[in-house]
Amino acid sequence: MAVHEHPHRSPRFRLPSIRGDRSGTDGAVPATATATTVPDRAFASLRLLTGFVFLWAFLDKTFGFGYATPSGKGWIDGGSPTRGFLSSVAAGPMASTFHDWAGAGWADWLFMLGLLGIGVALCAGVALRPAAVAGTLMMALMWSAEWPPARWLSDGSPSMSSNPFADYHLIYALVIIALAAAGAGVTWGLGRLWAELPVVRDHGWLR
Repeated sequence: MAVHEHPHRSPRFRLPSIRGDRSGTDGAVPATATATTVPDRAFASLRLLTGFVFLWAFLDKTFGFGYATPSGKGWIDGGSPTRGFLSSVAAGPMASTFHDWAGAGWADWLFMLGLLGIGVALCAGVALRPAAVAGTLMMALMWSAEWPPARWLSDGSPSMSSNPFADYHLIYALVIIALAAAGAGVTWGLGRLWAELPVVRDHGWLR
């Protein structure tokens, strides 16, 4: 039996929409399939890797895994996470201040809690804004301690600075700020659940 099409009706076949209509009809991709984009995954990967940098620094300085901190010299063994670095500062206007801070109990605790808090926040995708503030402050202090503008150290030896301004501390600070601004804790993190907590809803700076 022949099938006759109505002369005023177009065929029922329709091409999928290229605009990504989220209505879920007429060939469009459902919203759940397009919720995680390539930039989302890129920011999430950057967040996790950056968080691991801070978290690993905390673990190595605490337990002395033999990388930056020799075995038996960890914080748990009585070593100071700040003494070696701050006492060796040899350039910059805050050199004497850093020498006074080196090995102080309050400096050790603030430094280690900062590493732990920033690392956990980035890895979990929560409290990215407070982490950005703390991370920027920490990186600014470490930048001042290394003082890239110096060509020569206090003993007359070359500083070996590769750039008079931009170094990895500034890069880390900018990365954390960008992650917080982009709300990068939702993808592969607990950012959505964190944002739904009553205290976080009432205080946006905690996001």
